[in-house]
Amino acid sequence: MTSPTRFFVHLLNGARKSRIIVGLAIIILGLVGFAEAATDFCQKTAQAALQGCQDAAESARSVAQGKCDNVSDPIARTDCRKQAAADFQDALQTCQDGYASRQAACQKFGPARYDPVIDPANFVRHVTNPFLPLPPGQIGVTCTEVHDVVYLGGELAEDTLDWYAQDNQGNVWYFGESTAEFEDGRPVTVEGSFTAGVNGDKPGIIMEAHSVPGDFYRQEFALANAEDNALVVSLDATVNVPAGLFHHCLKTKETTPLEPDALEHKYYAAGAGNVLTVDVRTGDKIKLVKIHPN
Repeated sequence: MTSPTRFFVHLLNGARKSRIIVGLAIIILGLVGFAEAATDFCQKTAQAALQGCQDAAESARSVAQGKCDNVSDPIARTDCRKQAAADFQDALQTCQDGYASRQAACQKFGPARYDPVIDPANFVRHVTNPFLPLPPGQIGVTCTEVHDVVYLGGELAEDTLDWYAQDNQGNVWYFGESTAEFEDGRPVTVEGSFTAGVNGDKPGIIMEAHSVPGDFYRQEFALANAEDNALVVSLDATVNVPAGLFHHCLKTKETTPLEPDALEHKYYAAGAGNVLTVDVRTGDKIKLVKIHPN
């Protein structure tokens, strides 16, 4: 039979052990929280994308080498292997360039995860942002769907459905696209297609409610598939295009780590939207010719 003294001694020891266990649990949770806070998720994502890109390059090289092994002519087989090796090196360089672009973007985005909170109650039915007005055409439950068709030399080159929604603050969000590129009338790729909320893909802001020069933001986030970023350059640009002369235009500089050499300047006029796009690398321009009312 346990005496009252022994009982209280056991009780006291048990309480001490419980305090120790609770204390250790608090310390462990604190360390986990500290490690979480110290993690640079932007750089971690960039590193993961680099690894994925390099793995894809290695996979493509293996397939190319397999094809070369089945070339009977020795000279042609040697040339095939040289081309496979050169393509592999080009692919690795593209991976490194993309990684450098993401790292540079991380310097502006900061270390936090990119995980915007999307509350359907915070979105309005129509997109009325003056720099990206989208008059009602085909309206979904939460998004405005825009049908974008590109013709080159009279031939269909690209056919895209884009999805936009405006929040209560006036920011226009880009929720994805279903796109296809065509050659000789036939689709050749649907690369770049994504839907926010599917496979970890997330929306981005395509037009801020109140832009300020220096603002840098993600326009979309489908890792290794769609990663356009925009930098606000000016709010007072003047643009002269066939549709007219536009003053006080918003100018952005748009880049993507998927094409590190690509650089576009886009100009938006209040009430008209995108009036001019300039490919800085090639000098090609897309100019607004006419606005057709619905």
